[in-house]
This record gives sequence, structure tokens and C-alpha cells, in this order.
Amino acid sequence: MPSALEYEQRILTYDWEQLLTLWEAIESRDTPGWDAGKAFEYLVLRAFQLDQADVVYPYGVRVSGAEIEQIDGIIYVEGLACLVECKDWSDGVSIEPIAKMRNQLMRRHASTIGIVFSHGGFTAPAVILARYVAPQMILLWDGNEVGYALRQRQMCQALRAKYRFCIEQGDPLFDIRPREALELP
Repeated sequence: MPSALEYEQRILTYDWEQLLTLWEAIESRDTPGWDAGKAFEYLVLRAFQLDQADVVYPYGVRVSGAEIEQIDGIIYVEGLACLVECKDWSDGVSIEPIAKMRNQLMRRHASTIGIVFSHGGFTAPAVILARYVAPQMILLWDGNEVGYALRQRQMCQALRAKYRFCIEQGDPLFDIRPREALELP
């Protein structure tokens, strides 16, 4: 099992094309050399980094010698400070990661926002909880949005669009893909 530092050193060698190849491997559930969920976690952070965001790779928070939190990452872009949680689950994320993120945000400055990236989307209860965690803000990204923003090389622009929509409409689930890119019936 590679260490966090080894994962970070590996992902720092990836460019956009290599991230797209890794994304395809994540989509097909074939990521040799990566422990469960780690490829998705590091891909998200590296994509933001390549798009000029400052990122902090996964780390633990210790108080009095005991680890009290495991943070999947931080994204800093244009005045936004975003705590990251990544879930590479096939099924939709339930309320537990949303509640965990809310608790992590409560320990931080009020301007910090949360982002939960879920490869498999979100359950209805998770979306409802994310809509009502005020004064915290938790933005939700599903795998389709991650893939789209990655292919467009516009992670930061997508984040700004999601943030603005949430501020204006109070909805953390804005889909950043253009209407014609959505899979509509």
C-alpha cells in the first residue's frame, strides 16, 4: 500500500492527458497501483492544480497526539477555500459524508466551503441535507461533472459556476455541464 507521500509524488507527474487516461481507468474500475478510492481523490486535486488552483493533498489533523480528522484535500482558488471529500462509490453517496463534511466545516472559519465529489452521485437524502446545512456551504459534484470539467480543463471555472449558483439559488447541486451535454430522456 503506497503512502500518502508516494501517491502525491506519483500524481504530480501527471499532465492533463495522463489524468484523462486515469479517469478512464477509474470509470472502468481498473486502477492498479492505487488503493480503493485513492485514484479518484488524487485525480480531483491534481486536475484543480493543473488548472492553477493551489491544493493541499490528503492529510490528517492531530490534536493532543490523536488523529481527529482525515482530510481528502483542500482547494484554494480565487478567494475560495474549499475542504474536499471524495467518494469513489458506484452507488450514490448517502448523508454520512455530508454530515461529516458539515462537522469538519464547523471547526473552520465560516468562509470555508465544503465540496463532496462522488463518482456515483448522491442519494436524495444527501442532497436534501446539503441544501440545509447553512450557514455552511457544501457543493456536490458527481462523476459526470468531474469527467466533463476534466475534459474541458476547466475545473476552477466549474467550481466558480457551482459556487455562484449555490449563492444565488441556495442549491448545491448545480450541474456545470451545458444542457446539450446532459443525458436527457
